[in-house]
Amino acid sequence: MGKGPSIFRFDAFAKTLDEAKVKTTSGGILTLICSFTIFILLINEYRDYRTLIMRPELVVDRDHDKTLGLNLDITFPNMPCDLLSMDIMDLTGDVQADILEGNFLRTRLDRDGKEIATDEPFKVNKEDGAKSELSTEDSQYCGSCYGAIDQSGNEKESDPTKWVCCNSCEAVKLAYSKAAWKFYDGEGIEQCEKEGYVDRINKRLDEGCRVKGTAQLNRIGGNLHFAPGSSITMNDRHVHDLSLFDKHQDKFNFDHVINHFSFGPDDHHLNLHSASHNYTTTHPLDGSEKAVGDKYRVYSYFLKVVNSRFEYLDGDVLETNEFSATEHDRPLRGGRDDDHPNTIHARGGLPGLYFYFDISPMKIINREANKKTWSAFCLSVCSAIAGVLTVFSLLDRTIWTAHRYLKEKKRV
Repeated sequence: MGKGPSIFRFDAFAKTLDEAKVKTTSGGILTLICSFTIFILLINEYRDYRTLIMRPELVVDRDHDKTLGLNLDITFPNMPCDLLSMDIMDLTGDVQADILEGNFLRTRLDRDGKEIATDEPFKVNKEDGAKSELSTEDSQYCGSCYGAIDQSGNEKESDPTKWVCCNSCEAVKLAYSKAAWKFYDGEGIEQCEKEGYVDRINKRLDEGCRVKGTAQLNRIGGNLHFAPGSSITMNDRHVHDLSLFDKHQDKFNFDHVINHFSFGPDDHHLNLHSASHNYTTTHPLDGSEKAVGDKYRVYSYFLKVVNSRFEYLDGDVLETNEFSATEHDRPLRGGRDDDHPNTIHARGGLPGLYFYFDISPMKIINREANKKTWSAFCLSVCSAIAGVLTVFSLLDRTIWTAHRYLKEKKRV
């Protein structure tokens, strides 16, 4: 290149004549090592640039008017399906009672934990006025409520449609619940004997149950609980009929295995962990197991639920909910803890499995992005090359100077 009259004075890249250059064996070795080092660093920088990360952003959740889906799959090895009930209660006072009869699949298990697929869980009539096998024999039939409901007015009423009757086992069971009477297994009650309820209940006392399904919750705090016996809410009190549970002291407990528990869209079976989607939600309770063997014991899980949104580079969006969980269990008899004598448990309560959930007012938006920008990648590459060249230049200069010094010393 030509030398301008004044520009050449600003040349920061001074050149030397080829005749003035000195090449050495050590310099050649250092050059090869330098080239290899730069190559390795460039590969690492490129991998770092291609690495995907999630950049979280915390915002106010404006979706509190929507419902929250709950997905669960829980196994109870020592609780028969016919004795197990599930209720949901929230801070507004709303109660979803006995929702196992709805969108949940109950699978009976034998003593070894194997599924019994030859029979479905027994369901009695849920309607108070439903006609049982007894009522089909006589259109004027009016089943006894066995004193749980006053039927004395039936004698004065000529219209059979206005009679107070318990024509099904479930109707008698509901009448007993409203009267706060113990129902046990329905033995001695004509309707239950005819419908086969008593026989089925007693045959299944040694079975377990697996519950799987989905429910909808209000986006406010509350609790979901599994407890023995049917439930009823009266006079602002939520109670369960524990008569059958208490009758057999050598049976039943709430040992359990949580196969799956999540909030929001059920992505439990979706394969979102791929080359482009390395960030999926976690379910901290999946695989949790409790096997204490104590009949009168309550298991509690305290959940903090946060609405989450995952936005991926390929345009996919995942709306879900993440949660943290803290677990606790205690015997209903109260007293000092067996493992921690300084801890004293409260006395009383209802045996069962409880999930207390608290909905956060915040929302986390996770956006997938490259770990480095293109400009940052270029800057890192230049820095790596310049740094390696500088270090090896100093090393080469040091070796060359030492070599000349030793050579001159030998001459002397």
